[in-house]
Amino acid sequence: MAENKTRPTDANVGAHISAIADEARRRDCEQLVKLMANITKQPPRLWGSSIVGFGSYHYEYASGREGDMCVTGFASRKGAISIYLLASGVKQAQLLEKLGKHKMGKACLNVKRLADIDTDVLQQLVAGSVAQVKRRYG
Repeated sequence: MAENKTRPTDANVGAHISAIADEARRRDCEQLVKLMANITKQPPRLWGSSIVGFGSYHYEYASGREGDMCVTGFASRKGAISIYLLASGVKQAQLLEKLGKHKMGKACLNVKRLADIDTDVLQQLVAGSVAQVKRRYG
């Protein structure tokens, strides 16, 4: 079975964020670092070449595939910021309704800029996701 490509690295997170050309996007990412570090009580770490992650957990699927991933994190992508979190459950769904302009995938929340959303609601979503990951994976 192939190994995961997304693994924690020793790359400098500050340098990674400083290299973001768009000033507004860079400020949004700096704000996300503070928000996620505050919630997780973990320092940021670069996973792969683009995910700024916080904490880690080990997963194993019924298929036998297993690996490690950050508990929560984000990546500055071409068209949006991808925020990695679990948003299942009634409370998380209710929070998504209040969040503002976004797109939600299975475990990826995409926002163009933090000004488009309610960051207090985002904070609740991330905290709920972190708690859900800890319950599910220990």
